[in-house]
Parts: sequence; C-alpha cells; structure tokens
Amino acid sequence: MFYVALRILLYDKIRSFITLLGVVFAVGLIFAQLGIFLGLMETSSVIIDHTPGDIWVTSKNSKNFDFSQPFPEYLYHHVRSEDGVQWAEKLIVTWALIKQKEGGTEQIEIVGYNPDSGVGGPWEMKAGDIRNVKNGNFAIVDESAMRRLGNIRVGEYRDILFRRLQIVGISRGAKSFTTAPLVFTSYKLAQGLVGWIGPDNTVFVVAKAAPGYSVATVVERLKKRLKGVDVYTKEAFSMKTRLYWAVETGVGFSFMLTILISFFVGMLIVGQTIYNSTVEHIKEFGTLKALGASNFEIYKIIFSQALINALAGYLLSLIITILSVKIYESTDMVMVVKGWVNLLVLGLTLLMCVSAAFVSIRKIKKIDPAILFRG
Repeated sequence: MFYVALRILLYDKIRSFITLLGVVFAVGLIFAQLGIFLGLMETSSVIIDHTPGDIWVTSKNSKNFDFSQPFPEYLYHHVRSEDGVQWAEKLIVTWALIKQKEGGTEQIEIVGYNPDSGVGGPWEMKAGDIRNVKNGNFAIVDESAMRRLGNIRVGEYRDILFRRLQIVGISRGAKSFTTAPLVFTSYKLAQGLVGWIGPDNTVFVVAKAAPGYSVATVVERLKKRLKGVDVYTKEAFSMKTRLYWAVETGVGFSFMLTILISFFVGMLIVGQTIYNSTVEHIKEFGTLKALGASNFEIYKIIFSQALINALAGYLLSLIITILSVKIYESTDMVMVVKGWVNLLVLGLTLLMCVSAAFVSIRKIKKIDPAILFRG
C-alpha cells in the first residue's frame, strides 16, 4: 500500500512538489517559532542558570531577575549563619546608561559580583579574566553587546553613569532577553555606581546548601527566618523569571498563535492535495473495492500518502533548521534545537498530516463499486 501511495503522489509531480513545499514551510515555521521561543526563555534566566549555588534570596514579590529591588544587606549575614548553608554571596543587578564613542547613550544592565569567588560573574571569557574587575573602575562586556555598543576592545574606556570605566575583559554567552547589553563589574563598584541602591543594600543573595542538607529544607528555614524577602531554589527562580516573560508579557501567546496557524495551514495544504488525489482516482479505488479490497486497505493508501508528505517535509525542515542556526546567531538571536524539540515537532507534523487525511477517508466510505459501470 505504501508503494501504491507513492506512485499516486508521483503521478502528478508538480502538485506533489507544491504540497511538499507547503509542508516544509509550515513545519519549518513551527521549528523556528519553538526554537526562538526556547532560546528567548534561556536568555531570560541565563545568569541564574549559570550562577553556582542552590538558593536565591530576592526582594519581596520580585517578579523576575531583571527587575528585582534592593533589600537590606544585613540579611546576607543571616543567610551565611543559617545552619545548612555552605557559602553565600551578594549580587547586584541594576540598570544604567553607557556613553557611546560617537555620542548618545545606550541602556545597559549591570551585574555586580564578587571577583574573588566569581559567583554571578561571567562563566566563559573570550578575552581577559573575571578577577580583573577588582580594585578599580573596571568592567567586562559580553561580546553580544558589540551590535549595540560598537566594536569594544580590551583596554579602552567607556563612561557609565558619568564614571569612566576601563574594559578589562570580553565575556561570551551572556545574552540578555531585554536586548540591553550585560556589563559585569565588581560588587562594590556596582553598588556605588547607582545611588538609589544605597551602600547598605543588595539586590540578591545567592547561597549554596551544605553537603548532607536538602536544598528544600534550607529554603524553608530561610523563609521562616528572613522577613521582607522571598527565598527560592535556583530552579524555581529560573522558572519564575521565564514564566514572567512568557505569560505576563504575552510573548508566549504570540509564539503559540503562530505555531497553531502554521499547523492548520499545513493541515489544509496536505488535506486538499490528498482529497483532490482521491477524487481523481475515485474509479481506481472503486476497482479495488470491486476486487474485494476492504475500506481499511484503501485507508492505508490514504494514510501512507499523508505519512510520506509528513516525513519528507519534516526531514527537509529539520535540515533547513539546523543549517539556519548559525544565521540566527549572527543576528544575536538564540535558536534552540534539541532532541526533545525535534521529537515534538515530528509528532505535530504526523498529527497535522494524518488529521488532514481524514477528509479523504469520508469520501472513500461512500465509494460504490458500481461507479465503474457509469458513464
């Protein structure tokens, strides 16, 4: 039956080719939308996911990583002294303006960390060392900032909030969901750059559970002890940040809508092609029924056509998607291509094409072998 289905598709090569292009377009769009959406979610929590530690202490009712508010720094000492905490570090995340060489300003996101421990700082360096920001007006800029800030080189100076800072390193992989370039400085410098934070406040406390202690248990203890702040596991805070951008901003809905439209467009294209093919070969199907073929055997021909379109379209779309990853990266967009994403899209493609075949199934049910003897 698979061979018969293939011969039917190849009977009209141009129409089959157009159908295949439609499937490739629909599936490729699903791949792109899923991949870009997952890439955006990864960048939204990239600092959280790459920062060592199990526990994050944030301001009360903080919605995400980027817009947390300061809280008293003395709570950091409470976290350190809690039974079950191996170590704790303070982290500042705030917004600022950087002056461009050719004039004008650009908004940036500053991350202030402890250069001695590196917690919260860059996890991969293209040039320089993460400890070079110690004891001075020094900063590390991520390479993704080049598109917004120009070709920054190690050793040059930039003005941030009317303070002249020297660039001592270029990091890699710290792309921001907000598109504002990430700039890393020492904790003390970040605290002094932005006056509204204050010298006795911090924005985050990151802690590591001691060996033998459950992270969940330590989190519950800190929740009872610390007042005016929220305490999360690393995974929970990462998910909270991702859900904020996906749900509350409407980003997730827009991507989902595009995926649904692509799904139904693909289903209509495949359904129309198979239905037209069924109508054109109605006498041949009637002949099969007259020779004793059951409806189920004819159904297998119809579904085989759908599967051929699905598998061919999926494989071509997957190849195009893999080849286009580098193109997306060159535009500072992150596109995620993972095994489970590929399987999910494969399932959607099969569902799309097989569902389209049901339109033709209804036509087959009504075939009367006597059609052979009509004019």
